[in-house]
Amino acid sequence: MNEKENAREIATMLYGELRPGGRFRFVNFGHPPALVFSAESRKFVNMDESRMVQFLPLGLQIPRDHPDRNKYYSMQFRPRELNSSDVAEIKLMSPGDILVLYTDGVYDGSDEEEPEQLEMILREHDTQSARDTCNSLLDCAVEQDEHRRQIDDGSLIDDKTVFIIKRLETSSS
Repeated sequence: MNEKENAREIATMLYGELRPGGRFRFVNFGHPPALVFSAESRKFVNMDESRMVQFLPLGLQIPRDHPDRNKYYSMQFRPRELNSSDVAEIKLMSPGDILVLYTDGVYDGSDEEEPEQLEMILREHDTQSARDTCNSLLDCAVEQDEHRRQIDDGSLIDDKTVFIIKRLETSSS
């Protein structure tokens, strides 16, 4: 707990399974929504948010008047146990597509220019290994932190995790 800002650390979790044919099924507890970079259009593609299921971070309840409350789709106590309708699924449509999972220290959605910067990094590194692509995204986030320190906005610095799943080219044989 940061007494100065009355903030708390929270625990988030994302559990997923990569299925044949490029399907990624997952349950999200407090992570930002996944991003899909299309190899064909060379930019992020919009996902149907009605199919995305997001739960609160582990052990957290948000008051009704909290400004972030509308970011979470499943806010009520569950009337039933979790079942397959509560699992989100993303289809990586084309070989070369990239699924980007990340924490809000990499991208928190508040800056409209950040997605463009992330897209540019993915365009530059989309033929490289997932490791190199992750490192490039993390390097960008660290540079943003350095900028935040310079303008005395270090309180916005947060943890950084990136996980990349690339759909590889499939052989025709």
